[in-house]
Amino acid sequence: MRNPSSHAASTRMLVAFGALLCACVFVFAAGHALSGGLAKALLDFPPGNGLLPYPVTIQNIMWVMFFFGCGELLVRHLQGMNERRQLSKQLLPEDASTMLRAKDLGAIYHRVQASAEAAARPYFLQPCFLQRLILRASAQFQSSRSIDQANALMNSTLELYQHEIELRYNMLRYLVWVIPTLGFIGTVVGIALALESAAAADDLGNPEAVKAVIAKLGVAFYTTLLALLQSMALVFVMHLVQGREEGALNDAGQYCLDNLINRLYEK
Repeated sequence: MRNPSSHAASTRMLVAFGALLCACVFVFAAGHALSGGLAKALLDFPPGNGLLPYPVTIQNIMWVMFFFGCGELLVRHLQGMNERRQLSKQLLPEDASTMLRAKDLGAIYHRVQASAEAAARPYFLQPCFLQRLILRASAQFQSSRSIDQANALMNSTLELYQHEIELRYNMLRYLVWVIPTLGFIGTVVGIALALESAAAADDLGNPEAVKAVIAKLGVAFYTTLLALLQSMALVFVMHLVQGREEGALNDAGQYCLDNLINRLYEK
């Protein structure tokens, strides 16, 4: 079975590459489709910040981060859906009368192990919680013949998996922090450049010079607005997806308690 940590790192690299590609396509398409103040606010296009060479603007860096977050959320959403699907595969007996002894768990163990490999076959999916719970509890009961030890292992494993879910969202939590930070940096830089251009103007009484300074200030404030909207969207979807993944873990734990731990029997 795959190591969840190393698999998550390789998947993240793939997501980062896809995010960069999607951001480049978006910036190119939006730069040609949009015009006027909207293009200036979203992309700083035509380029005019005087700080970074186009297309490396603060807005475009924010779009790369945003698409990276969207890719992470897509992977987490697909993982949560896959976790839910495992509950319908009847990996354990679900009738009201079957009891399980240690000698019965060998066939279940091999069947669940095959199911675990099939469930994680798409490269970007991690091993599912349900199969991992069943395999651990079954192995513990076969070695110790103790229902109490199997139950204790189940409880501690559920706590570990809850922590594992939290770790899976660390990068997303960083992204929803760094995007507004980039927006504030862009605003500060934009204000500084606008004031610098105003100080360098020969005649501040010229309406054209005043309009140019105001336009630069507008782009500067739009940078923060764009960052806050991107972060707000990511946080909203992140809470929905994480809640679904945590719910799938709770259901998997309940399924194992009802159909494995409560059925164990040994004289």
